[in-house]
Amino acid sequence: MNLALVHDRELIKTFWERRIETQTQQADSEEQRMSQSALKKLRGEWLVRLENRTKHLKNLNDNYMRKMKMEPSADQT
Repeated sequence: MNLALVHDRELIKTFWERRIETQTQQADSEEQRMSQSALKKLRGEWLVRLENRTKHLKNLNDNYMRKMKMEPSADQT
């Protein structure tokens, strides 16, 4: 019986070692695929575009508000 327990323990150990090795290889290949992807570059480019658009719209709004403050309104005359 002791020999059977040793055999079972070795079988279980081998099973889990293979499973861990397979998952490690899959994780490595996924990491490599993601690092070669152009998605990160595209996200960065879109982020820059959105930031520039936001700055532009904010400047337009600020200029409009400044202009409205300087002009006398029709209600005040």
